Amino acid sequence: MNWIILIIGGLFESIFAMSLGKMQQTSGKEMWMWLIVFMLSVSLSMLLLFKSMGGDHPIPTGTAYAVWAGIGAVGTVILGIFVFKEPVTFWRLFFLSALIFSIVGLQLTSKHL
Repeated sequence: MNWIILIIGGLFESIFAMSLGKMQQTSGKEMWMWLIVFMLSVSLSMLLLFKSMGGDHPIPTGTAYAVWAGIGAVGTVILGIFVFKEPVTFWRLFFLSALIFSIVGLQLTSKHL
């Protein structure tokens, strides 16, 4: 269950990063709406990271943080490609794939699966 909580927290990290980008592109009421999205998503993301490191089967802090940050990074790059029309190059996809394999490797080698 803690892994599911951690994955959801990582997804909220992607949302808070995306909302920062949207805030830069807007003004007025729309900017404030994205600020609210940012505040909610960063709060939920941190709370879920915290929760994943506790309970009956806690995920070690180093593993939890690395996986959380990795999920957020991967999600943010994917959102950047689809939402902000960022470039899709071979090297971006190569290193994104390497990051995904590293996240999966950390999860598989954790003693608390």
